[in-house]
Amino acid sequence: MNTQNKNIIVYIPQDTLSIALGADELAQQVEKWASKHNAEIQIVRNGSRGLYWLEPLLEIDSGDGVRLAYGPMDQEALAQLLETTDWHLGASDHPLYLGDIEKHPYLANQERLSFARIGLYDPTDINAYQELEGFVGLRNALKQSPQIVIDEVAQSGLRGRGGAAFPTGIKWQTVADTPATQKYIICNADEGDSGGFSDRMVMEADPFALIESMIIAGYAVGATKGSIYLRSEYPHTLKILDTAIATAYEHGFLGKDILGSGFDFDLDIFRGAGAYICGEETSLLESMEGKAGLVRAKPPLPAHQGYLDQPTVVNNVVTLASVTTVLAKGAEFYANYGMGRSRGTLSFQISGNVKQGGLIEKAFGLTLRELVEDFGMRTLSGRPIKALQVGGPLGAYIPEHLWDTPLDYEAFQNIGGMIGHGGVIVFDDQADIPALAKHAMDFCAFESCGKCTPCRIGSTRASEIIDNLNSPQHDYQQQKELLLELCDTMEHASLCALGGMAPFPVRSLIKIYEEDFLSPTKEAPNV
Repeated sequence: MNTQNKNIIVYIPQDTLSIALGADELAQQVEKWASKHNAEIQIVRNGSRGLYWLEPLLEIDSGDGVRLAYGPMDQEALAQLLETTDWHLGASDHPLYLGDIEKHPYLANQERLSFARIGLYDPTDINAYQELEGFVGLRNALKQSPQIVIDEVAQSGLRGRGGAAFPTGIKWQTVADTPATQKYIICNADEGDSGGFSDRMVMEADPFALIESMIIAGYAVGATKGSIYLRSEYPHTLKILDTAIATAYEHGFLGKDILGSGFDFDLDIFRGAGAYICGEETSLLESMEGKAGLVRAKPPLPAHQGYLDQPTVVNNVVTLASVTTVLAKGAEFYANYGMGRSRGTLSFQISGNVKQGGLIEKAFGLTLRELVEDFGMRTLSGRPIKALQVGGPLGAYIPEHLWDTPLDYEAFQNIGGMIGHGGVIVFDDQADIPALAKHAMDFCAFESCGKCTPCRIGSTRASEIIDNLNSPQHDYQQQKELLLELCDTMEHASLCALGGMAPFPVRSLIKIYEEDFLSPTKEAPNV
């Protein structure tokens, strides 16, 4: 088949997951086919769109701008596609054919603001980024005073997307108002939550958005230096970020006199220490200073005394990536999404025993049931859902009668849960509930920095007590009361959220599934 002069573009993702599933081999297969058939085909290694159950997702644009997708693609299915006459026009009879990917319900029913560009372009192509409205927010920011930029962020209602949900504008204002000869912007990219991958997706699919937002933050608060504290388990992410940062310097978006504004900003990457506790901002700062990743007592806050004792903004990746939308579209545009005090959108991530795992960016306000049933399509096993953990390894399990609660920071707090980083893990009715409870405490014990006794010792003792709950040699009610008392101590006396929140999943599991903790010889207490 002669495909010359047809301007065919084949998109094959280059993110970590897709590569692990064979995306590099698919790209090589297309290259060999094109060479053999003397066909002019442009291969673009884009980022993932977040439809993880369909990865590797191969897309074809024959020149009309419509990207026809096939997935999950493998080498055998690709060979079958390439043998089809005029495959580049859309082989609708191919078993993996998905049609116009933009019309897929999983994508079409989202509100993609922070993730508007992911999957659309080669993440290291700065020209493609600008064609997709990249650096519009930065250009807008540099035309205004730093205070107006902070005001825009505050009026947008943007809050930290790393879990604490602290208002971003207030944090920036505090750093701006604190006198210092040097201030810093630190991006917390130490994404360690189980079921969390939105930070990695931004960095691997739209890294210039993070770079742009960090420059805007620096301009707003008066910081001329920034660092990305990158999780050590993300080597491929590091390669993409390194290339993107170098490209930004080459094009005058980093370094001296950015875009002729007179503002200077330098950015580098700091590789993490491989510890979950370093996702806590003060432990992260200790690690960056070459010390052990131990939690600092607060006050002073990092906004007053952070990196090297200087005023420091510490925001996570998705928080910063949202800033480009706020400055490009305006605070009112962003604030029009969401509900209550939870404005804008959040990137929810569904994983575990779920049919359609992936990333869903939606305005705050949809329910947990809608997220899991309409997007996730329930369990992969086909069995009933038994448990949903929301907010990462320290998040509570939400009982079914509360699945219709709106996904809103305050609404979830009112039911004893938290949204956290937006991760949702699905378990079917075969889940071992006592094992999940024990894992929560074992995780805390393993990842504890050891600085405070409630976390260091409490998590170990709690794990032992959970074993006793199901043991005939121990009185269930006595052990349960002891465990809940210990959970209270950990929550209120730990220095940071690791020890303070490890009790959340345990208490919720005992409350919802108490019968699972009872051995056949024991009976549930009369209540």
